[in-house]
Amino acid sequence: MNQLFKRLSPAGDAAGEDLSFHPDDAPLAIHDLTVAYHRKPVLWDVDLDIPDGKLVGVVGPNGAGKSTLIKACLDLIPRASGEIGIYGKPYREQRHLVAYVPQRESVDWDFPVSALDVVAMGAYRRLGWFRRVTKEESEKARDCLDQVGIGHLADRQISQLSGGQQQRVFLARALMQDAELYLMDEPFAAVDAATEEAIVSLLRTLSEKGKTCLVVHHDLATVTTYFDWLVLLNMRVVASGPSETTFTRENLQKTYGGKLSLLEKAAEALKHTVD
Repeated sequence: MNQLFKRLSPAGDAAGEDLSFHPDDAPLAIHDLTVAYHRKPVLWDVDLDIPDGKLVGVVGPNGAGKSTLIKACLDLIPRASGEIGIYGKPYREQRHLVAYVPQRESVDWDFPVSALDVVAMGAYRRLGWFRRVTKEESEKARDCLDQVGIGHLADRQISQLSGGQQQRVFLARALMQDAELYLMDEPFAAVDAATEEAIVSLLRTLSEKGKTCLVVHHDLATVTTYFDWLVLLNMRVVASGPSETTFTRENLQKTYGGKLSLLEKAAEALKHTVD
């Protein structure tokens, strides 16, 4: 079943986790994170705490490192430096607390499984990879599909679904995991209005249950409506805090302007570190 995901491979072990300056109860704590591809920094010196029970939007220009941030938190890519904690511990010890909704482009939609099969994968951490899905878990998977409005498509092969329906399948899979922290990489990208409404409804339901959701988002017109906490990112964290105080003209100018100078500064710093 792991073959369903493409181009996602585990990162090697990072340096020892030292998050002493971050709250132990933070769903996600990031300390001095730098990620580089071929010595070109994508994220540079990121320091961030995500508060519990918030709907958090991660916003920034293309190439700002938003998806990279998500993948680094999941150990899917190596870090040049830095530490990441999930409720005070490394991700490898807290996998059961985290659910992930990837970008649709990172999934092999021709893999021969049904929508119900994909959602049931969310139970494997409870059951183990070599145990059959129980009747109880199968019924729970169908309920998760019902919650995102596509229960009637449970037996449909995933390649036969529309883009919006495919996105809902992975939202249902995340629900199936019954996690505490949800990481979603552009779930609103290229979906229809009905699916967008379903995603917003799901996020609010999770928030009401005290769950924390970190969502990469690109539509500035909806960020203050959808999220109560924002992270403005352009290789580094420009601003982080409640939406009403963080989503300001000044912060947006810092986030979407001056990227070239920041890139050159980061590249120079990284060069000296590596050399």
